[in-house]
Amino acid sequence: MSHPFLVKDIAFQAGLSTATVDRVLNGRPGVRRQTEMRVKAAIAELEKQQAGVAVSGRTLAIDIVMETPARFSDAVRAAFEAEVATFLPTVFRCRFHFAEIMKPVEMVQLLDRIRLRGTHGIVLKAPDIPEIAAAVERATNADITVVTLVTDLPNSSRAVYAGADNRAAGETAAYLVGNCFDGAAARVLVTLSSGRFRGEEEREIGFRRILREHYPQIGVSEISEGHGADAATGILAARAIAADATINAIYSIGGGNRAVLAAFEEARREICIFVAHDLDADNRALLAAGKIGFVLHHDLRTDARSAFRAIMSGLVKERVAPALLSAVEIITPYNMPAGN
Repeated sequence: MSHPFLVKDIAFQAGLSTATVDRVLNGRPGVRRQTEMRVKAAIAELEKQQAGVAVSGRTLAIDIVMETPARFSDAVRAAFEAEVATFLPTVFRCRFHFAEIMKPVEMVQLLDRIRLRGTHGIVLKAPDIPEIAAAVERATNADITVVTLVTDLPNSSRAVYAGADNRAAGETAAYLVGNCFDGAAARVLVTLSSGRFRGEEEREIGFRRILREHYPQIGVSEISEGHGADAATGILAARAIAADATINAIYSIGGGNRAVLAAFEEARREICIFVAHDLDADNRALLAAGKIGFVLHHDLRTDARSAFRAIMSGLVKERVAPALLSAVEIITPYNMPAGN
């Protein structure tokens, strides 16, 4: 049982005598299985404490890279900056690299520049494509911990995913929509920013599965590649509702909600239910005004905390445990949490 600790320290941590710990460490007979497990647990806890000391008081520069609309990147920035204070005396210096639309080659070049310049860790929201996975692999090979944020790259070498269970979020949206229509026929406009993001794909899969199994009378029309931008998303929404007079509900996965609402208003079309994602400034205002009915929200500060912990573990070569998925909350105008 290899370890760098004094027997007396292990004994103190385990609540055992030094003689008992010595018997366990040297594999001598007459030791109960339960006692052996207590010693192993004590060593594991001491290793965790040692890892914390190794980065305590350090200043760690990390890079947060995201392709996302400004309204969401603003919320992410606020969450990370707020969470920094909870890790003192370790100080995280966050360098933000945000763009509403970033070509794959541009993101790959950015990730490679960060790797070559040096960083203590990368937090990444990116499309799930081979070029990005290859850039993540190069960062990992350079001993840089990469954490995916809100949308995963499961086939890459990223250390951990920090975010919500996106499939469960989509299933929750389907439950809300299905119960709204109570057995009546309906058609939902599902909006994605882009089909390249694994998280959005997972939400749509969950949404369609629950409708198919429990609400087969509800159909789906989909728009994509508006990148969450109001102008592009509004055009796509207007085309969709002009082509199908039965669309009367919205599940917004990819944002651009003001533009989607404007398209329905321009066409004088009724919206029976509108389910959106993320409690950013736009959605707060729309929810308060009664323009949308529900926002599926998860705490970005929890995601930031998971990312910081994973990066700290990576710096001391500790195995990074999977982060706990953020809980998905159903927010209405009556239970909206206070803003950041």
